[in-house]
Amino acid sequence: MNRFDEWYEGRTGLTLGVQEVVFSKQSPFQLVEVLHTDSWGHVLTLDGLVMLSEQDEFVYHEMLTHPALCAHPKPSQLCVIGGGDGGTIRECCKHEDVESIDWVEIDEVVIEASKACFPGLGVFDDPRASLYIEDGIKFVERQSAKYDVILIDGSDPIGPAEGLFGDDFVQACAKALKPGGIVVSQSESPWVKTFHPNMKTLYHALSSHVGNVSPYLCSIPLYPTGTWSMMMASNEVDPQSSYAFDSAEQFCESHPELKYFSADVFRASQALPPFVAALFQSSAS
Repeated sequence: MNRFDEWYEGRTGLTLGVQEVVFSKQSPFQLVEVLHTDSWGHVLTLDGLVMLSEQDEFVYHEMLTHPALCAHPKPSQLCVIGGGDGGTIRECCKHEDVESIDWVEIDEVVIEASKACFPGLGVFDDPRASLYIEDGIKFVERQSAKYDVILIDGSDPIGPAEGLFGDDFVQACAKALKPGGIVVSQSESPWVKTFHPNMKTLYHALSSHVGNVSPYLCSIPLYPTGTWSMMMASNEVDPQSSYAFDSAEQFCESHPELKYFSADVFRASQALPPFVAALFQSSAS
């Protein structure tokens, strides 16, 4: 293999030059591969879809994690669904208020690949994190009023992650939240029309079962179109409050190692272009 192609709409997609396949294993759920590329370092793919590169992974992990953990007044008990690379756990563990994290990953091979090929990317040994190798959807269905924040670190809604955008799962997440809790999920690119149905389904489910939904954007170069959306939902917490931005400012001052997230980026990420806002508004009806 001297090149990798990921098509996301017709014959439009991403091409990477590949120097070597450094990991390849078919799990019971998906083909897990790590490619060493000529410009983005190691790249993790699942069933031929890019999940992360060692060059840009910090954007996704910082933006999935810190907006909610800064907006919530005391994010003590967390649940992370997916995220077998350990990057989301790494970012969660930077918050002093975090006391426990239930981490649920369905595919142990993703963890194996990440430990072998991305040393230093993930955190796997923090005593606050308890790892469960099982279906995150079924795990959440067994919980009730347990979590301050649930972070859905899933892949595209196909294969083992297919149900993560569904109404039943979001309803289970709502039941698993404490009063005033927050759910966050990645939610695809607004530029790709074939992604719109899943984005609208997720927005509607979060609105119906959790509360006010705040979509926000970030730039992830190796994801389709490079513009990615995430959604934060809560029936009490306002991510545009002065508390949220002041908390983000204080957090970033104590963590100068952050590469993407800042209070200004947090604020700007919620300023949606009209075409994106219109997409989500049409989902609420």
